[in-house]
Parts: sequence; structure tokens; C-alpha cells
Amino acid sequence: MSQTESRPIITELNPASPISEAYRTLRTNLHFSNVDHKLHVLMVTSANPREGKTTTINNLAVAYAQSEKSVLLIDADLRKPTAHQTFKLSNRCGLTNVLTGQAQVDEAIKETSNSFLHVMTSGPIPPNPSELLGSKKMDQIIEELSNRFDLLLIDTPPVLAVSDAQIMATRCDGVLLVVNARSVKRQHAIKARDALQFVQARIVGVALNQISSREMNPYYTYSQ
Repeated sequence: MSQTESRPIITELNPASPISEAYRTLRTNLHFSNVDHKLHVLMVTSANPREGKTTTINNLAVAYAQSEKSVLLIDADLRKPTAHQTFKLSNRCGLTNVLTGQAQVDEAIKETSNSFLHVMTSGPIPPNPSELLGSKKMDQIIEELSNRFDLLLIDTPPVLAVSDAQIMATRCDGVLLVVNARSVKRQHAIKARDALQFVQARIVGVALNQISSREMNPYYTYSQ
């Protein structure tokens, strides 16, 4: 798939499919496993690239929106952003513009075909992603937006690639770690978990994808 080609969102295109049902199950599991802990800002990441984190967060965002929760998907992968491609949105103004004081928050929020789902694209790729994500301005943005939406879903780069995911994890109520069952090495998944725990991130679950076709629902485990 080319970088300019948008990625289909199965929960939107075919809500009745078994895969869509799997994402709804993931949504339900996240909700009921965190009854005693407010899950208002959820980060989705993976150990390595191409494990399905972005596909997971896109479909999870739609699944939440279909349950009439107001959702804002924030593309905080400031190195290889894709949300604008997936949702066919302009990326001229996005998160980086707000972080650098070039735009207001409302200018960076885009509507989608679902009235309950909005997207804040990444904006232009900056030379200093980690510094921007670790800024006080990022804290202010999350605080403001968490008061306006039922759920913030934040996409980040993989944990083992750069420090961005660790930086963002400290600003979230929970982290969902996506693992490709076919390709990820066990030690990589453990290293990613340890890196998140090192910054005292709260890992609320692990979504296991690319399992056998006989077991369509992505396995989900959670930690208290």
C-alpha cells in the first residue's frame, strides 16, 4: 500500500462483519475492565511498525462513535502520520500547528462522516516531535479536549522506535498495546511493555491481531 493510499476502515464499510464485531468486543472489554478507573484518554501503540496499531485505533474510534460516544482521534504519530489519508482530510493544519502556536485547537479538529467522530490530524511533520509532545502545550491541549469529548484516542509511533510513545503514555489514562501474533518477537513485546511500565504508564490491555482465521476475534487481555 502506498503512503498516499487511504486505508479502509472495516467497522465503517461493513459494520456487520465478524471483524467489525471483534472491534466492538474490544471496545466492550476496554469499558468493563476499567470500571473503577476512568479511561478518558487512551493511547494505542505497538512494539514495532506494521503490527496494526493504526488500523486498530481507526476501527476502535469508529466503533466507539457508533455507540454514540463523542470521540476525538488524535494523530500524534508526528513521524509517519496517516489519519488524514485514512479519513481523507486535509493535513495543512493539525496538532503540530497548535503545539507551535500557529493555530487554535478548533482549527485543527476535522469532522468525519460520523457526527460523533472527529479527527485532529498531525499537521506538518516537525523536526522535533519528541520535544513538542513533551511540552506543556501538549498537556494543555489534552486537558482542554478531554473536557469536550467523551473519549480521546491517541495514535503514536511504536514504542521501540522512538521515545514519543513513552512521552505520550504519561499523559494518558491508559495504553492499549497492539501485538501482531504472526510477526512480533516475544522479547520485543516484553521490551515494549517494560518501556511503558518504566514511565509508569497504565497498560489497560493487549490486543492480539493476525491470529488464525478460525479465531476471528482479536485476543484481548487486560491488567489491573
